[in-house]
Amino acid sequence: MTTDKPLTFPQSRRMKTPEEFDHCYKRKRSASDGVLIVYACENGLAHPRLGCSVSKKVGNAVVRNRYKRLFREAFRLTQHDLPTGVDFILIPRPGEEPTLEALKESLVKLAKQAAKKLNSQANLGHKAGGESKSEANA
Repeated sequence: MTTDKPLTFPQSRRMKTPEEFDHCYKRKRSASDGVLIVYACENGLAHPRLGCSVSKKVGNAVVRNRYKRLFREAFRLTQHDLPTGVDFILIPRPGEEPTLEALKESLVKLAKQAAKKLNSQANLGHKAGGESKSEANA
């Protein structure tokens, strides 16, 4: 696998504060499949960022940390295929622990779906705002 883009995961690509997570959850834009739930929100940056939320329902600390390592690795390897300027929070679905390949496929697919929902919401807001202004002028 040769690529010109670095496959690193620096601090700038991570969501860290509770406020960042809360903002993303409040945006209420998500996509899911049998492997993952992905919440998305705009971040105003030129790159995507990752946040992991693994509940105690998933298992003990060893299992939860394994999920987080898998999430980070899937993000690191697919970050250049993900929509830019979007924060993603990954939440595992109950069941068998997914493989890295399954996570990578699911992440790219769901991230694009969630970003599309963000864009369609933004476009609806702009259209609605534009129509009300034109109606006010008429």
